[in-house]
Amino acid sequence: MTPDVATGDPTKMLCLNCARRIVSPRTVSKYDGLGGYLKFRASFTNTVKLGFARIDGIIGDNLPMEAYKIEKWWANVPTNVHAKAWLDAGWEAKEVNLKEGHVVFKKVRDAQTPSSRRRPRRNQITKPFTPVHVRISKPKTPSKTKVSKLYARIRNLERQRTSIPTYRGNLKPKPKHEKRLFKPDEKPH
Repeated sequence: MTPDVATGDPTKMLCLNCARRIVSPRTVSKYDGLGGYLKFRASFTNTVKLGFARIDGIIGDNLPMEAYKIEKWWANVPTNVHAKAWLDAGWEAKEVNLKEGHVVFKKVRDAQTPSSRRRPRRNQITKPFTPVHVRISKPKTPSKTKVSKLYARIRNLERQRTSIPTYRGNLKPKPKHEKRLFKPDEKPH
């Protein structure tokens, strides 16, 4: 826990993870969703045809009006934020049809991960693989209290079954509501 980073107020404490996010917030482009989608599709195909409405759904926002009106908006210029998203994913916009409202992206290269995220590979194995020791647990026996409660419950159920009277033949005992409504000698006509 650390004092509030923005105000320096020691009465408001923040966890270190929250403080890191406040000091150096991660900037996310509106078009990162499109880049992620194209990276995903790169393992299946080399060309992707996306309608403008589908792109709106992928980025979670509407495209600007220039995207619907001007073909140059779809140019593969790395200085544009929107073009940077698909160029970093390894794709280029090849065909733009403003009348029908779709774009065809073509895979140029495989997407490269930033060098800071790459893990160094180990070529040599120094130790042999040893599996983790797993201790097999014994089946737990129930406590004497639980056993005695279950036994008492079973005996009570048996007593209830034996206390219910049995009648020979087709006769059934009268339901309680019938006993209350009518006298034993009279029945309604």
